[in-house]
Amino acid sequence: MSSDLRPPAHEETHRESPRPAGPGRAAPAAAVGGPGRPDVRLPRGPRALVSPAALAALYQRHSFTVLRVSVGLLFLWFGTLKLMPGASPAEDMATRVMSELTSGRLPVDLSRPLLATAEMLIGAGLVTGLLLRLTLLAFFVHMAGTFTALAVLPAEMWDGSLAFPTMAGQYVLKNVVLVAAGLAVAAHAPRPRASARGTARASARGTARGTARASARGTARASARGGASQASSGSAARDGEG
Repeated sequence: MSSDLRPPAHEETHRESPRPAGPGRAAPAAAVGGPGRPDVRLPRGPRALVSPAALAALYQRHSFTVLRVSVGLLFLWFGTLKLMPGASPAEDMATRVMSELTSGRLPVDLSRPLLATAEMLIGAGLVTGLLLRLTLLAFFVHMAGTFTALAVLPAEMWDGSLAFPTMAGQYVLKNVVLVAAGLAVAAHAPRPRASARGTARASARGTARGTARASARGTARASARGGASQASSGSAARDGEG
């Protein structure tokens, strides 16, 4: 007969129960997770404020907000610089690109404040999150205009080959990162909510359609049952006559 070498149940419970935290002793960790996310053990107590796991979980919840606000602050900053003549190193390149795109019809004195105002409005929309869909549309249009400098000013953008961009070309190409950030923000932007009237109308239409379908099915079933009953009665009458 084999003997059970496991300790009694009360000893296992005593071993598994965590000891209370005290001076010089770390508090037990708490599991934080969710559907599709691995559990992250977050320590409790004062260490939770500076724990890498806690900071990672906090940033994970607000990462896209941080990304949106960061890009918005850059646009606000660079747009403000363009309002001051000579303060922005990209001012000359931007105004010449706009002049080339408009065949010289847009003077520099007008294109510079227009560009600055557009960048500041985009930045304000990204920082505040107001009219975000319209702001993102303006953002991508602005980015598309920025990349046209690679074709409009090729002598200044490339050093003899597409594999060797100049300093100005690198300044334009780094906007790929901003485009990727804008796409990430757009992918996680809240969708517009349907109006109350639209929701009520859709609900009423769905209810009416469901009622009509149920009524049609009930009528069809009743007709089928009535036909079967009449056929059965006729058959019984014939058998009685026979």
